[in-house]
Formats: sequence, structure tokens, C-alpha cells
Amino acid sequence: MKPKILVVDDEPDALEVLGFKLKEAGFTPIFAKDGARAIAAAQSERPALIVLDLMLPEIDGLEVCRILRRDPGTAAIPILMLTARAAEMDRVLGLELGADDYVTKPFSPRELVLRIKKLLARAKSTDEPMTQLRFGGLEIDVPRHQVTIEGAPLTLTATEFKLLEILARRRGRVQTRERLLQDVWGYENPIDSRTVDTHMRRLREKLGSAAEYLETIRGVGYRFKAES
Repeated sequence: MKPKILVVDDEPDALEVLGFKLKEAGFTPIFAKDGARAIAAAQSERPALIVLDLMLPEIDGLEVCRILRRDPGTAAIPILMLTARAAEMDRVLGLELGADDYVTKPFSPRELVLRIKKLLARAKSTDEPMTQLRFGGLEIDVPRHQVTIEGAPLTLTATEFKLLEILARRRGRVQTRERLLQDVWGYENPIDSRTVDTHMRRLREKLGSAAEYLETIRGVGYRFKAES
């Protein structure tokens, strides 16, 4: 079965072009023209990924992102935001609310499809298929893409999971923001290190007391401490 991609945009031309490119790339596109329909489609169709424009009628993209991340049934679906080039604050807010990546308008449909493929690959990829990483009460079950703290499950997005997994696998070694942008996001020419900082902040909030494993190396990047 072809992966479903939910495209949320109120511009008919954008939906038409993206729909064509997604079909061409082997996906099944689903469309929504406003926030309310986007939420309903995400909950009923459970797409593999959501392309979400932030400028929507009625319920804007930021609120849609917030609602989907609070719903256990849609919390793990990767979200790729579409933002205006000048709307830096919207991009930051979107990442804070749990979006996995963003593309600025106007954009290349080819680039967007490549970003979608990378996000989906990130959600499925594992370096060692049958590995479980344990650090005190923190357990990272790589095959199942699950994280538990003292046995209690933690809901992470695909990007947050990949970020935590990479840091844990490379524990004790400092990872620069540029290296993380390449290995987690797949950026060949990293330019915006704030993407890493925003996801790290959200990851730490979710980890609670286990966030003590994540150490900030000022001016360089991050390190997973071998011992908390």
C-alpha cells in the first residue's frame, strides 16, 4: 500500500502541483483546505506524514500542530511545515510545538518530496535493528521506536526519537549542531542551528528528570553523558 501524505493548504494551485508530484513519487496524497478538516483527516486517515501550511483559514497551522501533538493517535506523525520566507517567528513556534521540519515558500516541489522521503526514512531507520539502550530508568527500544522512563512510556516525534537515539549511541562524544543537522535532519549544507536547539528543548521537557543525561557544550553542541 502506498504511504498516505496529508497535504494541508488553502491554495488550489499548490494542492494540484503537490498532488501530482506526490503521486509521481509513489505516494497517495490526501488534501485538506483548512485546519478543521486537517485535524479530522489526520485522525481518521492516519497518514504517514503531514505537509502543513501555517497560513490557514479558521484554525491556523500552529494550532493544528498543537492539537495533533496532544492527541496520542496523531502525536507521532511527522509534520513538515510550509512557512512564508519572512515568518521566522512562525517557524520557531512551529518547531516548538512539535513540527519535525520546515520548508519556506516559494519552494521547489522536488525539494519538498525529497524532504518528505527523508522524514519518512528517519521514522523507520535504525542503525542496529535489534538494539535496546538502557541508562538507569531510561530505556530506548530502537526496533519499536519507544522510549520509557521507569517503565512509563514517553511520546516522542520521529525527529525527537532519532535525536535522542543518535546522542545515546554516541554517548560521551560531543555532537556539534552541524553534525546533528546532517545526521538527524539530512541537511547537506546546515545553516540554521536553532532547529537543533528547539528540538533539544522540547526533548528535555519530555524527558523530565532523565534530561540530566543531555549535556549542553556551550558554543559547540550537545553530549549524552555516560552517567547521569
